[in-house]
Amino acid sequence: MRILLNGVEALEVVGDVGTGPDAVTAIHRQRPDVVLLHVDPASAPVVEVIGFIAERCPGTAVLIVSIAHDREVFLAAMRAGARGYLSGGAPSQDLVLAIRIVQSGGLVFDSTTSAWVTDHLTKPAGTTKPFPELTDRELEVLELVADGLGTAAIAHQLGLSIKTVRNYLSRIFSKLDLVDRAQAAVRARQAGLGH
Repeated sequence: MRILLNGVEALEVVGDVGTGPDAVTAIHRQRPDVVLLHVDPASAPVVEVIGFIAERCPGTAVLIVSIAHDREVFLAAMRAGARGYLSGGAPSQDLVLAIRIVQSGGLVFDSTTSAWVTDHLTKPAGTTKPFPELTDRELEVLELVADGLGTAAIAHQLGLSIKTVRNYLSRIFSKLDLVDRAQAAVRARQAGLGH
């Protein structure tokens, strides 16, 4: 990425570091216009780094570059003060354009995160998804259980293997402290799931 950006007119890379704490130190010392933060789910919470930048270096815009598509990480990063979020595989011209946009005070989202923003903004205030401990896919499976579908039908509808659906069901039962599919269907219906 450094080689790519060094070749762009009017952009200068002033440093690169490998960890969140090193980033905090370098950003505080160098005060760049834009910081590109790579999000790795296994790394230290990026939200803490963004919070530090927003508080101590308000003139520095944060652009997240991530290989992971994690809606919750994205929303948390934006709440903390990030100015944009791009997939790690974004074309180089998109990255350069994104840097220029956040540098001038704008916001940037790729196609995936744009859909998340739209979804987040169009939900009625106070609307929360039922069973927040479940992933989106687990919630999909549970909704189909509420509709009365069997394991094979769920697998067919979602394009998954039967074994994968069974694994999802097992995790759902564990997370929601349920005994069986019938109990899961009742809880799901009570929460408004199902058609």
